[in-house]
Amino acid sequence: MIDAPAMLVLPSRDRAYLERTALPFEEIREGGQAAVILRDVCLPTDKYDIAKTDVLFLLPPGYPDVPIDMFYLDPWARLKQSGACPRAADTTQRFIDRDWQRWSRHNPEWQPGKDGIWTMIARMKLALGAATQ
Repeated sequence: MIDAPAMLVLPSRDRAYLERTALPFEEIREGGQAAVILRDVCLPTDKYDIAKTDVLFLLPPGYPDVPIDMFYLDPWARLKQSGACPRAADTTQRFIDRDWQRWSRHNPEWQPGKDGIWTMIARMKLALGAATQ
């Protein structure tokens, strides 16, 4: 169940970035976990079995000084050529009554004070474009 009332969970510069880029997003807090969902993100149609998905970023305590560790998709994306999940993207994460596809992509190069949601979106796009079985 989503905590009520709806709360803003992103730093203002992250929210401003998403608003400037016109990416539809939702800020959520559920059971003490802060998150942002990007809605209807387009996937490379030559690579995946779906054209669009929602993307979830779970924000760790201390964000943005602490990096976002992974991202999650719903619906799940499978590689079109094989029908398999991409490498390190075959585990379920339950959040807001949805079963998300966890993409384990860690960022040891995060720079506090410099990086933000734009960094994770760029890393997500890179991971989606480079995914293999």
